[in-house]
Amino acid sequence: MNKTRAEAETFGVTSLELTKLAKEKGIDIGVTPPFLAIETVAKANKDLIIGAQNCHYLDKGAYTGEVSVPMLLDLPVSMCLVGHSERRTYYNETNESCNKKIKRLFEANLGALYCVGETLEEFEAGISKDIVKRQVLEGLEGLEVAQLEKLVIAYEPVWSIGTGKNASKEIAEDVCSFIRDIIAKRFNKKAASKLRILYGGSVKPNNIHDYLKMENIDGALVGGASLDSESYRALIANI
Repeated sequence: MNKTRAEAETFGVTSLELTKLAKEKGIDIGVTPPFLAIETVAKANKDLIIGAQNCHYLDKGAYTGEVSVPMLLDLPVSMCLVGHSERRTYYNETNESCNKKIKRLFEANLGALYCVGETLEEFEAGISKDIVKRQVLEGLEGLEVAQLEKLVIAYEPVWSIGTGKNASKEIAEDVCSFIRDIIAKRFNKKAASKLRILYGGSVKPNNIHDYLKMENIDGALVGGASLDSESYRALIANI
């Protein structure tokens, strides 16, 4: 919940340098602005991947405050976040509701960036992988292997988001490798090898390189460090 339309326009204009640098380095970059700022950012920089932060799995109805997938199709977005830890924590998002959203997005030929991750209590109890496995399998229930082309998974340990308490690159790699193994067993090895798996959780310019040099971490889901175009530029420069 950041940036007015005026602030988003400023970011969009200054991000033109970011997309140029990213293209030179072979990096895909994007942002998921608030709904009110999506068109503003897209107009300011046509080279950014633009996504939405949330959607409803039903097309219309008495669901005040919600935004449907058909509404997203009216906007210049190609994907949507699903199951972000803040949605799970503050708005009771479940694996089942995430599954419905992912299916509806895929029906509309939109991509889904599905977020999974454990809380501090679950991490300290040693059940991180149990939680992540359930989130992955239940969130992707009923999908066909061909649909995975529109899927990105982000591992974001809740205990490291905005806390400055990072999961080590070894922990992040271990869980991302575990996720890839789940996909290989649930679908097939080829689909698992092609799937992009991101790490999210206090990713900053000074640590992004260490994370992305790990074999099973294909990118980063960045929070606060992406809000300022200068720190975003530093992220790209350090990849």
